[in-house]
Amino acid sequence: MPESLTPAQLELREKAAAFAREELLPRRDGADQARIEILNAAKAASLFTMTQPKAFGGSEASTLELSIVRDELAAHNPPFLHTVFGPGPGVLAGVGEPLKTTHLAPLIAGDKKSAFGFTEPDEAPRATWGVLDGDELIVNGQKSYVTGGASADFINTLVQIDEHGPALVVIDTATEGVERVRDFCSLDGSAHAAFEFHDVHIPKTYIIGQPGEGLPRAMKQIGDTRLAIAANCVGWMRWLLDYLTDHLKAPTRGGKTRGDKEGVRLRYAELRIKAYAARSMLYRTARLADAGENIVNEGIACKVFASEAVGEIVDTSIQLVGGVALIEGHPLETLYRQVRSLRLAEGGSDVLRLNLARGKLELNKGTI
Repeated sequence: MPESLTPAQLELREKAAAFAREELLPRRDGADQARIEILNAAKAASLFTMTQPKAFGGSEASTLELSIVRDELAAHNPPFLHTVFGPGPGVLAGVGEPLKTTHLAPLIAGDKKSAFGFTEPDEAPRATWGVLDGDELIVNGQKSYVTGGASADFINTLVQIDEHGPALVVIDTATEGVERVRDFCSLDGSAHAAFEFHDVHIPKTYIIGQPGEGLPRAMKQIGDTRLAIAANCVGWMRWLLDYLTDHLKAPTRGGKTRGDKEGVRLRYAELRIKAYAARSMLYRTARLADAGENIVNEGIACKVFASEAVGEIVDTSIQLVGGVALIEGHPLETLYRQVRSLRLAEGGSDVLRLNLARGKLELNKGTI
C-alpha cells in the first residue's frame, strides 16, 4: 500500500514531488524549449533513465518504483508529464543483432523515435500480412491508429506471416512502399497516423524474435502500458480531489460552504472511495509484478477501474464546480480531454472485461 513504503521509496516519492513542483509546474509555456529543459533536468535527477535497461546506462526501475513516481508526478497535474521518462525498449527488449545496434541503441539514446502498429481499420480485407522470400519479408496491409507515427523513424508492426503466424516486425518509415496516408489528433491532443504497406521489402533479420511470437510480445508491451496508465490516473485522482476539496470548503455568498449540502457530500464521498480503491489496487499489483507474478488480469483490473474512476471524478468535479470548468484552458476541462481517451487506450474497457473473464474462466489466471 502507499503507506507501506521503505525509506528509499519515500525518498523517491519526495524527489518526484520536488521535480513536479520545481521543473514541471513552472514551465507551462514554450513547448520546444521547455521539453529540452525538462529532459535535461530529468536526466540530472535520474528520473529519465528509470524506464531504460541497465545495459544502456539506465536504472531499470522496478514496477513499484515507476508506479510511485508516476503517481506522484500526476498528483501535481503538471504539463509535460510524458517528457520525464526516457524511451524504454518496449518490444525491442532483449533483441540481438542487427536490431540491437540499428534500432534499440538509437531508440534508447533518443536518436530515433518508434511507434507501435497494432490496429487495422474495420474495413481492411485482412490483417497486415507478410510472405517470407529468402532473406526478405514482403509486407502488405495497413495500420489505422499508429500513435506517434507522424514523427516515427520506425514502426514495431504486428504482421501475420503466411504459414508462420503473427510476428512483430520493425518497419522503417522511409522504406519504399511505406505510405503515411493520414495524420490526425485525438481528443487529448495526442498525434497519430495511418499507414499503408505496399510490397514493403524488409530484411528477415528485422523480425523481433521468432515468427509466431508476435502476439505475446505485443500483449506484454500493452500490459506494461496499462499499469502506467493506471498510475497516472491514480495521481490525477489525487489532484482532482484536492482541487474539489478546496472548492467545496469555500464559502458561498450565503456564508455556508459549497460542501454543506448532503447531496454534494454523498457524491464527494463516493469519489474518495473510488480513488482509495484505485490507489490500493495499483500498489498491490505493482508489488505482485515485482515478485514475479503474472499480472495480466490484475493489470487489466487496474487499468479499467482507474481509467473509469478518474473519468467519473473529473466529470463530477466539473458538474460541482459549474460552467466555468468547461471553458477552454480551465484545468478541469483540460484534464477531462486527457483522461477520456484512456478508457479506449491499450484496449477498450468492455474488451478488457471480457479478457479478464476469459483469463479466469478458461485459463485460471488472476487473484482477488
